[in-house]
Amino acid sequence: EKSLVFYEKALGLTEKRRFVNEGKFILVYLWDGESDYELELTWLNDWTKPYDLGDNEFHMAFAVEDKEEAHKLHQEMDVIIYENQDMDLYFIGDPDGYWIEILERGSDPTD
Repeated sequence: EKSLVFYEKALGLTEKRRFVNEGKFILVYLWDGESDYELELTWLNDWTKPYDLGDNEFHMAFAVEDKEEAHKLHQEMDVIIYENQDMDLYFIGDPDGYWIEILERGSDPTD
């Protein structure tokens, strides 16, 4: 549930559908209400150890319409974990430690 709250507040994603296999797992699909893209959150009932996220080299990226506004919200939420001023982007961390890159829609971080 903490991930659902985080993704709605931080990125505006809401639950589109949910599959429950009682006692085994729950799958929740989030979306932005417009695109065809969905983010799947998985809860495994019998998983007791922390997930190994590696070095977070593999991550999601979200392009936002107003990066300054998003940055202000993420500062207020205290979820910014890394900023790269040279590339004009930053990363937030979700409740499970996954890194999410935030950049302005239409920007090119390789410039």
